[in-house]
Amino acid sequence: MPGHPLLDQLARAGQRLRGPAVRRPWLLDAAVVALSFLAFCVPDLVHDGDGDGPRGHRVAFTHLPLPAVLAFQAALLLPLLWRRRRPAAAFAAVTAVFLVQWSLGAALRADAALLLALYALALHGRLRDLAWACAASALGTGLVAARLSSAVPVWDVLFFLVAAVTAAVALGIAVRVRRAQLAGLRERAARLEVERDQRSRLAAASERARVAREMHDIIGHNLSVIITLADGGAYAARSTPERGPEALTLIGDAGRQALGELRRMLGVLREHGAGPELAPQPGIADLDGLCGRIRAAGPEVLHRTEGALETLDRGVQLTVYRIVQEALTNTLKHAGPQARTRVSVSLVDTRLRVRIDDSGPPGGAPAPDGTPPGEGQGVTGMRERAALYGGTVTAGPAPGGGWSVLADLDVTPVAPAPALGALPAHAPHALDPHAQHALDLPAPHALDPAGGPV
Repeated sequence: MPGHPLLDQLARAGQRLRGPAVRRPWLLDAAVVALSFLAFCVPDLVHDGDGDGPRGHRVAFTHLPLPAVLAFQAALLLPLLWRRRRPAAAFAAVTAVFLVQWSLGAALRADAALLLALYALALHGRLRDLAWACAASALGTGLVAARLSSAVPVWDVLFFLVAAVTAAVALGIAVRVRRAQLAGLRERAARLEVERDQRSRLAAASERARVAREMHDIIGHNLSVIITLADGGAYAARSTPERGPEALTLIGDAGRQALGELRRMLGVLREHGAGPELAPQPGIADLDGLCGRIRAAGPEVLHRTEGALETLDRGVQLTVYRIVQEALTNTLKHAGPQARTRVSVSLVDTRLRVRIDDSGPPGGAPAPDGTPPGEGQGVTGMRERAALYGGTVTAGPAPGGGWSVLADLDVTPVAPAPALGALPAHAPHALDPHAQHALDLPAPHALDPAGGPV
């Protein structure tokens, strides 16, 4: 009965005794020998020594002198001191003394040491040693049965002795299996704890990487737009001062949007205080506004979509938005405000393709910020985002000049949640020519050095 209170108390007592036994193993071995001496040896020493067997049995045992009794008792019990370190040798020594003693016709209560040694062999020794140990035990039981045959039937003696030997072996194996199970459970618990810590560290690293990508996209894009608008506004202040307030308004709008996104991102990281201002993450429906902000900085942006993009998961839509945002930011930094850019987002079956092509700097001039395309972390971030959905990102020079970014994602369209409503679909269209240049300002000759790659 595993749940019996008595067994639970015995188990707890065993655990309390196991601690000192592990720290001082010799103490437990000495205690076993001392208890065996008190239980089995002292009665033989105080016996009258008439040599007869128990009352009612006519068995004549050999009467040994006191020094011989002490010698046999010591030879039977002392090997138990190394029963855990050398169980096979301890059992062999006890068995040899047992056979010699019974061959002389002497009977001692200390013969119980044979069962203790057999139990220790089954618990601590090699299981293959149990074969010859059981054979030796069978030889000893046969010798005892032959000696007692004059008073007790042989089969009764054999039954009793074989049952005792079997009980000792079975108890040793049961305790051995139990200890092995406990050791396996402890090892598994330790391994699970290590795996839990590793998963926690991996989750923290993944979250840091995600936050770093979001911060890169937010800060890199908005600062590039703000710097370009500031340069254009400074140029316009000298030629057409009445356009200055418009540039400042656009700079303020871009700054407020960046500040709102940063507050939302950093609010998630707060452990205390008020929660962040909730707002939906940008998706494919927000690409029009993104392209509009880039047009306000100067570049010409044409944007078209194809397919049932409203069925895409919000995570996929955020990935598409960030890839397009990073590509347009790189266009603004490396190709300048006079570049022409085409953005195409198409969904065919389960393949979502995003393509961004720009014309590069006018006349093949160097990049306005002095850095070659692909030198920052933007392309790496786009590839990491695409890899979350089993996709790839290819970025490099276009055959006709300029720079091209192609993202191919493997997605499975899902029905939009009824509570959120469907997003407006974007049919292929051309942009209004009047919205292509919000400021309609001449391009600045060079960007401020602060507009380098983020």
